[in-house]
Amino acid sequence: MTDASADYAGWIGRQESTDDELGLEPALAAAAMLDDTSTAFARGSALPPLWQWFYFLPRAPQALLGVDGHPQRGGFMPPIPYPRRMFAGARMRFHSPLLIGQPARREAVIRDIQVKSGRSGALAFVSVLCSFYQNGRLCIEEEQDIVFREPGPALACPRVLEWPALPEGAIARIVAPDEKLLFRFSALTFNAHRIHYDRPYAIGEEGYPGLVVHGPLTAILLMELVRQNQGQRVQEFSFRGVAPLFDLAPFRLVCTTTEAGEGQLSLEAQGPDGATALSGKAQVTPVR
Repeated sequence: MTDASADYAGWIGRQESTDDELGLEPALAAAAMLDDTSTAFARGSALPPLWQWFYFLPRAPQALLGVDGHPQRGGFMPPIPYPRRMFAGARMRFHSPLLIGQPARREAVIRDIQVKSGRSGALAFVSVLCSFYQNGRLCIEEEQDIVFREPGPALACPRVLEWPALPEGAIARIVAPDEKLLFRFSALTFNAHRIHYDRPYAIGEEGYPGLVVHGPLTAILLMELVRQNQGQRVQEFSFRGVAPLFDLAPFRLVCTTTEAGEGQLSLEAQGPDGATALSGKAQVTPVR
């Protein structure tokens, strides 16, 4: 632990609990956003993997939002001064699905905080473990990696190149992100971070070439590729953000079966230049 990390040691172990009735409407709205017209959602239906992100939403008062749209730090999250915030990755275990229309609770605890120096300046890594309970049973374990960083140089527009050939047996989908998709996802997750919907702010203040595609949105789109085509139950899932995606060009989602073991899938979101923007892995098992 660095000296800077020691400044936030008091936040390690800090806890936060959020209750949610898991109403039907957010699931129906998410299905509409994702163009899912085939899944019949009703009270008692299983919530698809990662759709827990449409529930247990932050409820910071408007007056307590920062300039970037995020809630001000110093409550559950430590008061790290670096202005850029990213949901950089997560690791999950799905023990049993959350059921729509039944009360559930998310218990979050800060497990670790590390401050380091990178090529673009100082970085702070906050590890948060979220445990989701319903009917007295642990349903999902999710360990999030939240990264705060100093401002860096402006990023160039991504190049548009031909995507590499797909591996044999791969499943792929091309996504053309636009303002409507990013706005709806921000609304469904009550996320006011301005880089996703305020183009002048994203370009002029944070140095991006366009609106930024949410990392969790990309992860959900990858998981939907699995859910809609594999027909199997997801037991584990992890992802790591590598580079940002923007609303300036399409990106490609790819799912392939690995040789590491039965039911192991490799997931990747490729930017318009063919480079990896988000990588992931999933462990699936046949539905019984």
